[in-house]
Amino acid sequence: MSDDWQIRVDAVWADETLDPADVVRRIDALAAERPEGDAEALFERAGARDSAGLETDAEVLYRRALTVGLDPDRRTRATIQLASTIRNLGTVEEALALLRTEYEREPRGALHDAAAAFYALALVSSGESERAASIALQALAPHLPRYTRSVTGYAREIAENPR
Repeated sequence: MSDDWQIRVDAVWADETLDPADVVRRIDALAAERPEGDAEALFERAGARDSAGLETDAEVLYRRALTVGLDPDRRTRATIQLASTIRNLGTVEEALALLRTEYEREPRGALHDAAAAFYALALVSSGESERAASIALQALAPHLPRYTRSVTGYAREIAENPR
């Protein structure tokens, strides 16, 4: 993928003057520059539709991008975004499975906290609010200027002793 292409894609995402339909149109135009079935283009098209509230269309494109194969960063992002989308569409169990796998896959990865946040949201959707709070607090704890150890301990306690 050319750096220029990604720069232009990033510029569309950064342009806050565009409405969601314009983002979809512009991302689609950029995706058309890529070969048919290009995973990165599919991923960007999925994200544009997801942001525009077209979750059903986004789901198909995320799945195709993941099947074709993405680099590790985009694979993680696509997995998180797909899981969030299908959770919104009511497929909570699959979303939980995807997010649990992503959350456990790389505990020190750059997107681990993002995976934790969306995993917690899916847990809430499945009725597991205490476990969701535990996951969210464990992700938050390392970022606290103080009380990291205490919050981590309490988060683990919630997970180990649910009501």
